[in-house]
Amino acid sequence: MYSRNASPAIWIRSIVLAAGLAASATAAVAQTYLRLEMHGVPSMTLTGEQFLTGNKYGKPVMLAGELRIPKAGTDKLPAVILVHGSGGLSIAADRWARELNEIGVAAFILDSFTGRGIVSTASDQSQLNSLAMMVDAYRALGLLAEHPRIDPARIAVMGFSKGAVASIYSSTERFRKLYAPGAVQFAAHIGLYTPCNVAYHDDTRTTGKPIRLFHGVADDYVSIVPCRTYVERLKKAEADVALAEYPDAHHAYDNPTTPQPVSFPSSQTTRNCLLEERANGEIFNSKSGQPYELASDSCVEKGPHVGYNAAAHQATVAAIKGFLSTTFALK
Repeated sequence: MYSRNASPAIWIRSIVLAAGLAASATAAVAQTYLRLEMHGVPSMTLTGEQFLTGNKYGKPVMLAGELRIPKAGTDKLPAVILVHGSGGLSIAADRWARELNEIGVAAFILDSFTGRGIVSTASDQSQLNSLAMMVDAYRALGLLAEHPRIDPARIAVMGFSKGAVASIYSSTERFRKLYAPGAVQFAAHIGLYTPCNVAYHDDTRTTGKPIRLFHGVADDYVSIVPCRTYVERLKKAEADVALAEYPDAHHAYDNPTTPQPVSFPSSQTTRNCLLEERANGEIFNSKSGQPYELASDSCVEKGPHVGYNAAAHQATVAAIKGFLSTTFALK
């Protein structure tokens, strides 16, 4: 539904967020969007097991999102839903929204944390299962599909790290049937430094929409190795998928706030975990054969690095703009 009925607390936090993002833009760049709207996004919080078993009785939550519309008129525009990572919203989301607006694509910056009282999950990923953020993305899809300025057939999803689980695995037909709003589906799936280390049931049977992954080879937060394996499995299933690799790029290589690689001693990383879904939505460690527990599994480590890489960032921007121009048939 086309709604703004978020709670006052959510609206206050959203307004603060919008003000902060707007303040970071220069006068020239601020012109990349013509209209800014704040929307409430009704969603629910599910555990990983609930999500995988199709249990839709999670805790209701009101989230928020910022829609940036790049031009005036009555024509319906393509859009991209941006799904943040473990650190929550940052200047990177603002920059990506501007890049999208520059090519005539609306951007919807989704906030999955504030409505849940979360600031960051970097040091404790158990606060919110990554799969739960896929429900948020689908709810945002349903909202945008009814917006008078958005073309429901041209809505893509783009996620970063934890949020890339939502953006990439929402291409799975099994998950679309469970959580997508009616007949609406994403037109494309884009993931930056995606965690690909969990093999889900039927995860190679996709909707048929294109999937694009971008990853730094030097990433020691989210390993690129499982993504190579996953992409090969998808290709064998004849999915439209591609993985772009950047040799010297670390995690969050598109975020200029960390110009040099910095270690985060308290941040959890599952870079050495290979996991798989078994019966009843249970996740097992593929190496040990034991049930996986984030808090106690020996494969979970700490101290990964985050760092900006200008060359990789620019190459990714160019690739994504080109991909969306083709996918959305932009003039």
